[in-house]
Amino acid sequence: MNFLQNLLSKSRSEANGIFFASLEKILGFKPKASNYYLRAFTHRSMQEKNEFGHPVNYERLEFLGDAVLSTVISTYLFENSPDGNEGYLTVMRSKIVSRKNLNQIGHDLGLVDLLITNMPEHQHGKNISGNLFEALIGAIYLDRGFKFTEKFIQKHLISAYVNLSELEKKVTSYKSLIIKWCQKHKFEFDFCTKADDGKDHEKHFSVCFYINNELVSKARETSKKRAEEKAAKRAYYALQNKIESKSLNI
Repeated sequence: MNFLQNLLSKSRSEANGIFFASLEKILGFKPKASNYYLRAFTHRSMQEKNEFGHPVNYERLEFLGDAVLSTVISTYLFENSPDGNEGYLTVMRSKIVSRKNLNQIGHDLGLVDLLITNMPEHQHGKNISGNLFEALIGAIYLDRGFKFTEKFIQKHLISAYVNLSELEKKVTSYKSLIIKWCQKHKFEFDFCTKADDGKDHEKHFSVCFYINNELVSKARETSKKRAEEKAAKRAYYALQNKIESKSLNI
């Protein structure tokens, strides 16, 4: 029985009790304004509306939580990377609040288990855990204020997942990296992309990546962006020794 089915089998007060008992185990504190947290886990598929006819779901809280996260992480980086310039701070922030990272945090906290939705799990989308984490941050901010939320982020994100020295080495975009390398050494490069329907039900894109008119890598994905990123990643590993040794020979 999923969480929604479990809730529907109970009275409203009993269902809310189950929800908040589970939530408090994750949060480590008791919420004051319960309505924010119920909204933070309500999917748009429930089609709930308030007395003014406005949708009630986690999406607006997700927007707010994203802004709060950005502010907290920016402050953390500003205080802990005194030698970092604006470009460095921006890159490091994007690594910390990357969708992959937030999805992992949301997954580790088990947030999807509390999702109130009418949709089957396979239709939630691959970013649902990260979306819920941002919505939860938004709810905590409205319930407890900035300082309290900052401490929550410090405990559940920064202390648990952030290692600046390791993050400096982490590549977030192989496409950007390989393009910068080519531009630095004045190499001609081209991502030759075309739609590729093939035998799949879902549309795919095929990419051939060339440097100085020489084929370096190929990739195929369900979006042009992912296909180019995969081709760039394969190119990076094919040329890794040359890139890291600063060799000019392809």
